[in-house]
Amino acid sequence: MNYRRLGKTELNVSVVGIGTWQFGGEWGMDFSQDEVDAILDKGAELGINLIDTAECYGDHLSEQLIGGYLSRRKREDWIVATKFGHHFHERFKRTDVYGAGDVVRQLDASLKALRTDYVDLYQFHSGPDAAFDNDDLWTALDKQVQAGKIRHLGTSIGSNDNLHQTEGSTRVGSQAIQVVYNRLDRKPEERVFPACQAQDLGVLARVPLASGFLSGKYKPGTSFGATDVRHRQDAELVRRRLEEVERIAVEEVPQGVDMAAWALAWCLRHPAVTSVIPGCKNPQQVQSNADAVALVTEPHPQEVPAPARA
Repeated sequence: MNYRRLGKTELNVSVVGIGTWQFGGEWGMDFSQDEVDAILDKGAELGINLIDTAECYGDHLSEQLIGGYLSRRKREDWIVATKFGHHFHERFKRTDVYGAGDVVRQLDASLKALRTDYVDLYQFHSGPDAAFDNDDLWTALDKQVQAGKIRHLGTSIGSNDNLHQTEGSTRVGSQAIQVVYNRLDRKPEERVFPACQAQDLGVLARVPLASGFLSGKYKPGTSFGATDVRHRQDAELVRRRLEEVERIAVEEVPQGVDMAAWALAWCLRHPAVTSVIPGCKNPQQVQSNADAVALVTEPHPQEVPAPARA
């Protein structure tokens, strides 16, 4: 595993992390504690130290499963990133909650679910600019940083071209940007990445496999079940994406190279990107994701030595 400095946080994170939206049940399957333990144990074996989750992946369900794991492992071996701003009601149904007092209560609920005293990275979760511009919110969060409940603040931008929130990061004390970035969606390269580099913000690339389309598993004509979040996407968009993936597989992916690993390495080659945070449903997919490291051969400006495990 390789590691990079996550911008001004000075956290040294694995270039491949573990995204955990799937643990909340919206990607077509439910997870037991044993299944989550196996996934995270595989990550630890491979040198992965970054877990990304959120308050609304289930009603703190993803966090609870991660907390069940962390309670029986060394907490200090992991960098845990979670988010705030949404109240989960049921699958695919959330409401926004960005008031300062509400967010502090969300933080306490996340800490309880994660069974930890602190979050390494606490991220504003895909909220509107009006909520981002609320100084009372960031003042309340800064107090939580001072209290030791949060190590660093970040922003997970909802639009991959949200320059307002990206450029406002330094003003509010946000030190990292999470953004959708993959071979099918390169928009952040135009404005968001340059703003991140100018401010020395860490960048977490979410959906790096384009919701699984770049995994190489799906062909044109594939349909997704009603319990899978991809079922909710526009059918014509899905058709065009699958056709584009088929073209990329033929024209860009070297023969004999796993497409998922290639797609993750493709993201990691950009000088602004610190880490990719793909989801995974089993230990084998964790291994496949980690295989991307071997495909990144050029030096990266954020590269750092491997951190010592506790």
